[in-house]
Amino acid sequence: MRAAFPLALAALLALLAGPAAPAERIVAGLSQTRVSITANFDGSEILVFGAARREAPPPEGPPLEVIVTVTGPAAPVNVRKKSRVFGIWINTESVEIDAAPRFYAIAATAPLFDILSHTEDLRYRISIPMGIRSVGAPPEVADAVQFSEALIRLRRASGHYRVEAGVVALAEETLFQTSFELPANLTEGLYTIRIFLTRGRQVVDHHTTILDVRKVGLERFVYTLAHERPLAYGLLALALAVFAGWAASAVFRFIRA
Repeated sequence: MRAAFPLALAALLALLAGPAAPAERIVAGLSQTRVSITANFDGSEILVFGAARREAPPPEGPPLEVIVTVTGPAAPVNVRKKSRVFGIWINTESVEIDAAPRFYAIAATAPLFDILSHTEDLRYRISIPMGIRSVGAPPEVADAVQFSEALIRLRRASGHYRVEAGVVALAEETLFQTSFELPANLTEGLYTIRIFLTRGRQVVDHHTTILDVRKVGLERFVYTLAHERPLAYGLLALALAVFAGWAASAVFRFIRA
């Protein structure tokens, strides 16, 4: 009975102390934490850099790998399937995907599933298919997965979904950096940047930070007016159209005269 007491006390202290801190922790930063969309905005580049902080030399075994993701605001998407009926292409099936990021980019030190297990992908939802939420589909749709796959293909073709291997530079299993090209037609909102350290395809630590993308100046004024005061926006657009038509007519008459 007395011999069991120290063991019980040690177990109690371990529970009170909570889980052990990771042997390797991420210290990271961004080249900028805010992107301003102006009238002449033609895209931007974000540099993500950091280090693996540790109190001891790197452990032996599988090498350290790094995965960085940038995820834009998510929104519902209605994906339609066209079929040929009596020689005419028409929409025959549709599935509403509950939430799909407008922008999703993944950069890694190596091919994603060479350094990340399927179980860890399920846990942290890192890959692009894991980032798309589609809860249910109409009963008449036999294969709803193909609609999510079609959305991924379309957004990859437009450059809004990307997966790149070997683009994260890692020095001495400590310092890392990579960059992301943000497109000109960027959607405003909060972008989530996640960094994962993996060894043996298992996540050993992860870090999350936020990038704020906002319209400013004239772009901000027009966007706010269109979404918060649609009547005023419509009247202003009509007045500008009338004025532009009158000005063009006046110039044309002056040239002919």
